Amino acid sequence: MVQLTHKPILKQHPAISQLATTIKNIWHKQLMVFPYEVPTELGYVEGSLEGEQLVIQNLCYQTLQFRKLHLELAKVGSNLDILHCVMFPHLCFDLPIFGVDIVVARGHITAAIVDLSPVSPDGTLPVSYRQALEEIPVPQFSSPRALPEWGSIFSNHCLFVRIETPQEAMSFLNQVTQYLVIHCRLACESTKVEDTARASIWAGQKHYCQQQQKNDKTRRILERAFDKKWAQRYLETMLFDCASPDTFSP
Repeated sequence: MVQLTHKPILKQHPAISQLATTIKNIWHKQLMVFPYEVPTELGYVEGSLEGEQLVIQNLCYQTLQFRKLHLELAKVGSNLDILHCVMFPHLCFDLPIFGVDIVVARGHITAAIVDLSPVSPDGTLPVSYRQALEEIPVPQFSSPRALPEWGSIFSNHCLFVRIETPQEAMSFLNQVTQYLVIHCRLACESTKVEDTARASIWAGQKHYCQQQQKNDKTRRILERAFDKKWAQRYLETMLFDCASPDTFSP
């Protein structure tokens, strides 16, 4: 049974807590954020997964450049902590989609991924992004991970790893910070595209959302904790909702 409440989320893994704080601080420092209306009954959710309490908390904003800044924190008992963050640009800006996820299972960071995903038809990032990202040293990790089959949406700057040491955790958090700072700066410097280019941007964002919804691991957790109908609604309206093609202006 889904329960709605305003209680604070349970304590999470230090890496997730630190990254969540960093993301929020950068948003408020570099962007002019406004309230975002979270879909009804999806801001804070409680459920049960295999006898363990599942808690999901969503924090959302919007800005002049982004229709939705979404930070999700989730916890399943003492076994699983999750951070999920996506920044969806307004359709009138030719910007990639920033995304980062961290999954902590029984105290170990089993998956950590960050990317600035292109939405252009040719699958490339804007020149300004390519130039900025190429100046960032690429950290080395002992356990890189292969992208899933649906991961064609990611750029060649995508970092997907299993974290083995505290030093690797700090390296990953630093990489996320640099990506996010660059993204916010370039977004603020961007200008609106011509009307003729906006349908292509919408198609790119729609494809991104459709591919992300193919993540079977996320879907299975939601279906087991709630049900298939609720899981589909959450995927489509909270995690990876695609703006209407008519929504071309902030």
